Formats: sequence, C-alpha cells, structure tokens
Amino acid sequence: MTDSQDTGTASSAAEAPTEAPAEARAEAPAQTSPVAAEVPVAAEAPAATAPDAAPAGGAAESGGGNPVAPAPAGARTAADVVTPEVAARLTRGVVSGGGRTANHTPFTGEKLADLPESTPEDVATAFERARAAQERWAKVPVKQRAAVLLRFHDLVLRRQAEVLDLIQLETGKARLHAHEEVQAVAVTARHYGRKAHAYLKPKARTGVVPTLTKVTELRQPRGVVGQIAPWNYPFELSVGDALPAFVAGNAVVMKPDTETALTALWAREQLIEAGLPEDVWQVVLGEGPVVGPAVVAHADYVSFTGSTRTGREVAQGAAARLVGVSLELGGKNAMLVLRDADVEKAAAGAVRGCFSSAGQLCISIERLYVHESIADDFLQRFAARTKAMRLGNALAYGADMGSLVGERQLETVTRHVEEAVAKGATLVAGGRPRPDIGPLFYEPTILDGVEAPMAVCGEETFGPVVSIYRFRDEDEAVALANATPYGLNSSVWTKDGRRGRAVAARMRTGTVNVNESYAAGYGSVQAPMGGMGDSGLGRRHGSEGILKYTEAQTVAQQRLMPLAPSFGMTDEKYAQLMSRSLRAMKAFRLR
Repeated sequence: MTDSQDTGTASSAAEAPTEAPAEARAEAPAQTSPVAAEVPVAAEAPAATAPDAAPAGGAAESGGGNPVAPAPAGARTAADVVTPEVAARLTRGVVSGGGRTANHTPFTGEKLADLPESTPEDVATAFERARAAQERWAKVPVKQRAAVLLRFHDLVLRRQAEVLDLIQLETGKARLHAHEEVQAVAVTARHYGRKAHAYLKPKARTGVVPTLTKVTELRQPRGVVGQIAPWNYPFELSVGDALPAFVAGNAVVMKPDTETALTALWAREQLIEAGLPEDVWQVVLGEGPVVGPAVVAHADYVSFTGSTRTGREVAQGAAARLVGVSLELGGKNAMLVLRDADVEKAAAGAVRGCFSSAGQLCISIERLYVHESIADDFLQRFAARTKAMRLGNALAYGADMGSLVGERQLETVTRHVEEAVAKGATLVAGGRPRPDIGPLFYEPTILDGVEAPMAVCGEETFGPVVSIYRFRDEDEAVALANATPYGLNSSVWTKDGRRGRAVAARMRTGTVNVNESYAAGYGSVQAPMGGMGDSGLGRRHGSEGILKYTEAQTVAQQRLMPLAPSFGMTDEKYAQLMSRSLRAMKAFRLR
C-alpha cells in the first residue's frame, strides 16, 4: 500500500486519503452525475461476464471514454442501506468515551453514518476488557472455537447481500470485486474451522535421549492481538486476518479504517451471533496517528496491513516492547507474458490483475512485461478490453470497475499519469477522471514508453494504472521484474506449465501466480501469503497464518535417570556414556 492511504501510527500525517476532516468533505462540490445523488441498490443478479464481454446494451458512452454501466430500475439509495438504526446497531461495539466522527461513500462523497470516536484511553479500556475475556476464551476447546468459524462461514454466505452493499458503499468498488472479499473470508473461515485443531494440537518431539526424555510441543495463545486494518479490503483484511487469531485462543483489539468501519463491524456482529464472546473482539475507531500507536503500545502481538513507511513505525514500536509483528505492506507487482503465452488469455488476465478494485489492491499488477515478439498483439487486445470496461456506482452486478476511495488516491493517480505523459510516455487507454459518474472515478489506464525517472515507473500508484514494457528473453524479464525493493506478488503467463513454474521460482515475491494474476495464490489458503523485502514481514494463511498468533512452548519430561552423572558414575564415565549414545543416535539416523 502507498503512504497516501496509511492506516496509521505515530508520525503518519493522516489515516487514509478519506480521513480528512469531516467539515472539509462536507464542502465538496456537488456531484454532476444524474445517478450520483442517489446510489442505487438492486436485488442480487448474476455476475457479469465482462470484462471479457462487449459493453452491455444501453451503456452510455462519455466522450469516447469507458462506457457507463446503466443503473438498474427500482434501485434504493445509500440512505436505505445505512439507516440510523443500522449504524447504531453496528457501532454499539465500539469502545468510545463519547467522541464522534463519520464515514463517507466514495461514490458521491456524502456522509454514510455518524460513528463513535475512540481516544488512547478508550484503547486502554478495550485491552482491559479483551484481556479478561481472553482468559476465558482460551479455556474453550479448540474444536468448539473452530465451530464458531464454521457457523460464521454460513452466516456470511447467507447474508452476503448485506455486506456487499456495505463494502461497495464504503470503498466504491464494483460488486463483483466486493464479492472477492466474501469469497476470501468464507474460504479462510472454512480452512481454519477445519484445520485449526491439526495446527494447534500438541505434537510429540524426539527428546535429547529417546525414551528417557519425553517432549511435547504446545501452542499457547499470545493473549490480545492488536490489529490495524486498511480501507481497501475492509471485510477480508479485518475479519479475515482476525479469524485465525480467534481460533488460536486470542482476543483482538482492532482499529479498522474509519471510512470502512461499518463493514468490519458487520463482520463482528455476525461472528458474535456465530458464538464468539462479545468482549473477545474489541473495536476502536479514530485517526491513525492517535489511535494506532495506542494499539501497538498495549498489544501482545501486532497485525498490520498498510504502507511500508507506516509498517516500519509499527515494527519499531513492537520491537521496543519485544512483541511480535506481522506486516503486509506495499507492492509494485509485475506480470510477465512470455513468448509462448496465450495472448488472449493473458490480456483477459491482465484486466483482472490491473483493474480489480480500481487497482487499489496490494497484490494488483502495476508493471506489465511482454515479450517483444507478441507485444503489439497483446497490447492491442489488452487495450480493447480495457476501453470496453464499464464503470459504475450501482449497488448491483454489471459494472467492471468502480471508484477510487479518496481524493489523495485520485491525486496520486493523476500525478503519475500526467507526469509520465509529459515526459514522453504514450497513453494507450484511459488517462482521465470521470466526474460524470462520481467525484473519484478514473478510467482504467495503460501507459507505454514508461521509463525512469517517471514516478509511475518505481513508485506504487495504487490505482487503475499499468505500464507496459517489452523484453527480449526470460533472464531480462526476471531481472526487470525483480528490480524493485518490493516483493509481494507477481504473475507469469505461458502455455508451458513447467516453464512457468521454473520462472516463478526465480521471482523475488511472496506469491507467484502462473496463468493467473493474483487470485490463485491468494485464494489457496493452505499456502502462506506475504511479502519479501519492503513488502513486509510474516505471512497470512496456512500454518504460518495461525501459528504466528501463538507462542511455542516445549514441555520436556525426564524419566528414569537425570541428564547428569548418576548411579555412582564419575564425571568421566558419564561423558563417555553420552559420547557413545550420541554416536549411536547418528548411526540410527535419529533426528
């Protein structure tokens, strides 16, 4: 993630691009789109097949730019979804001494709800409540804790329309992209609901002297996890990261981004209904530089997703207290289209990889390296698909891309594109805002001819912008892709699976997808996901994703005789006995 959408610790200037004072946001210019004043909501409909399909019939063109997905008939407004009663119900769980703040929808800039605001003192209170609850929760058998996750899984799928509305209203993303969060959370809940017992059960280990030393490895919960969650995936990166902490026996004090708090609070409500004790999950809201450091200051372990700059601050704060930390940070992710790739499939995959959630995805593609022999063909197909993408702000399926989340993201995207073009890059598609749809819409953009020192070449944009580069051979492609301090995600496209896996093994990224952009690696939750280099520390998913929330404890029981001279042995006789024993253990291939 970029510094422009920090989730906040001590020296961060702001929590997120939408975390500006409420008064300033209230004075924003009125939206010009005929659908902007009322964000429509429709009944659930089948997911659109675009961007593979041509623009839907009836979609409006705007000056030759991307078409606009038509709003469905009979739609409701944002006010119908986030009523005062809904906001009051969801925010009951926020620990607050009475301060107030608000969140807003990127679709129009209008206020969604009044929210409680927490202080550092409220954070301390939240940790006190969580610690008391955690002691009781840790005594619940693992299988019973896991059953809560499986019930939560069912509630999420049954009530997904509710959370899809909230995700869209709080982030501005298209509904299909919001559904990716539902999928990710359901998969994570199912996985740890089924596998937590195996990950956490006591494990017998070989003792220093077999049969005489009985050793068991236990996994103890860390206590209270402090979690700072970002705005871009407010469902998956809040509860999705908390689920393994809960099933491992921890409590959580979470600071979600204020602008996307309702989504996280909805998840809390469902998890409590599924059986999680209410005090085990505490929520605090407030500005990142105020509340973030307080969370780090009290936590027994810290989970953070956000920018590399703020991640360093979080790590320093945790290190000063000698507590563990996991960090998923920024990325400048690369996609390699090898000479033998299926060009049509690669073009479709590039659209998914570059423009999902308007590019506001830590693992989305911002650098596209294509073999020179197929570059023109690929670019033609990719550009055609990109120009056909439908933009929209309806709470219904049908749009291929939604809005940016805040003014600072729009400013970054605009600056990167305008600077690149001014310095000689070619605009292949997009390259302009779309205020006719909403104040923060920007067309999916392709740049050719990008080179250093253009900012878009090396800086994370975190928006719907991708740069195209050509390469001559695989060694050059791998070197170019790895020439960044980041190492989060990458993608390789080829018809030869073995070749693709061989190239993938040379990539310096935590996940590599062969013939997919990001979903294959991220969705395979038995395998770890995380970053190398400036992209972070630690992993989510798999065994690492749950064991990080535990402390390993070794219990060693010595039987029959001590590990010391006994039965009248001299020191020398004991040393000789142990030397013979060590040789024998090696001969018998003991580990």
